[in-house]
Amino acid sequence: MSSLNICDQWNMFQNKRHGYIDMDDIGCSGSTYNMASINSSGDLKSPGDPPDKRITDADAEKQPLSGKKEERWWNTLMQVAVPFFIAGCGTIGAGLVLGTVKDWDVFVNVSAIFVLVPSLSGLKGNLDMCLASRLSTQANLGNMDSTKEVISMVVGNISLVQVQAIVAATVVSIFAIVINTIADGTVNGNYILLILASAVFTATTTCFVLDFVMVLVIYASHKFKVNPDNVATPLAASIGDIVSNSVLAVTAQYMYEQIQPHNEDKSEVSLWQPIVLMCVYYCMLPMWVFVVWRNRYTKTVLTTGWTPVISALFISGIGGIVLDQAVDQYPGYEVFQPIVNGIGGNLVCVQSSRLATHLHQTAIPGVLPENTRIMEWPWKTWFFGTPAAKVARMLLVLAVLGQTIFMVVADVVYQGIVTVQFAFGLTYLVCSLLQVMVLLYLAYVFIHLMWKKKKDPDNAAIPYLTALGDLLGSVFLGLAFFILSMFGMQYGNNVQ
Repeated sequence: MSSLNICDQWNMFQNKRHGYIDMDDIGCSGSTYNMASINSSGDLKSPGDPPDKRITDADAEKQPLSGKKEERWWNTLMQVAVPFFIAGCGTIGAGLVLGTVKDWDVFVNVSAIFVLVPSLSGLKGNLDMCLASRLSTQANLGNMDSTKEVISMVVGNISLVQVQAIVAATVVSIFAIVINTIADGTVNGNYILLILASAVFTATTTCFVLDFVMVLVIYASHKFKVNPDNVATPLAASIGDIVSNSVLAVTAQYMYEQIQPHNEDKSEVSLWQPIVLMCVYYCMLPMWVFVVWRNRYTKTVLTTGWTPVISALFISGIGGIVLDQAVDQYPGYEVFQPIVNGIGGNLVCVQSSRLATHLHQTAIPGVLPENTRIMEWPWKTWFFGTPAAKVARMLLVLAVLGQTIFMVVADVVYQGIVTVQFAFGLTYLVCSLLQVMVLLYLAYVFIHLMWKKKKDPDNAAIPYLTALGDLLGSVFLGLAFFILSMFGMQYGNNVQ
């Protein structure tokens, strides 16, 4: 490669990252560097320094996913495991909520609500985890030491999530309405208002409340020297799914009762509640847009971060169609589906956030670190051969251990006794482990591909990964129930 003057590019990148680095202070002005002038740690070398040595696969794993001191494996494990098991309790609760409300009038008569369940859970997860990943990256880059900067980040990011929640919830509502129209063969205007109002209220309310919790977790992690990449993303979903499912169920049922005829000839229908609710949120949208546009931390995301979020909605929507079809055919499916989807999404977001932070700390956008490829052999990303493999192994172990525990607990709470048979347990664990393995590999590819294309992985990759987690989890779990049913070993068969 010919010699390139990249000093100005590096200067702009560092100023954007840190807001204060001046490359003139380290003798960069007027110097000419080529791409070899950036070593494997992302630092500029003097032209006379010896080139970096290429490392073997055995040594690649030893390179930390951090520009700072390498984390000990037990510290990483503890930081990931605690919020992971807390998040697992939330997914169990989400499944139990769904198992309870599936017989409510609104779920029985408005099939589009089932399509909304994974879509809204996925949307909330996407927005909250993107926010957690963005703020975790800023914390690891040292940009959370100033109270003024923290306030600016928080206000900008929470406002951004509100904009995305209103717009995305409207889009996913339209998708659900289309599916409902195709399924029923008719268009019910009252149900359109119900679906729109319920989706927008659920998305905006849950995101607004839980984002403040997320900010406190990240700020506290930063202050107590805990890597927020390990803690924030699992906690983003710890109570998110159960809150999202509960708010959606209660709101939709309330709206459904309000729009039902109240007089004897069934001519009076009260529609003012959903109409007023939508007017309030849509009138607030320009205010949120103005705040985001004036904030330097979120202005770019406002114009460039929509494609992943909207695309992820349709991917999650397909998972919603699977849920709508499977919930009537396979008893217990609705209990385990949020667990499989939630755990897979939590684990892949931990890995994604860590990979994104690593790239922000050690590389220039558009340039991958030395000895890093976009397409890698899957086993190198899971077990041995890349810096990501060490954490991936921990996440796979947590997936097996956690899913075993959560499966038994959910079964006991749902049935009152342990009814899980060996065949079901084995099939369930295989499908959930396969989902996590696929997601971890896709995370490695997506994160590095986005970075190569100069797109911020914190905003671009996570929505796709969590949506694919919902889709893969729903499909794999459906296949597990289908295979078991072929051999007469359905879940709950041994319950008298």
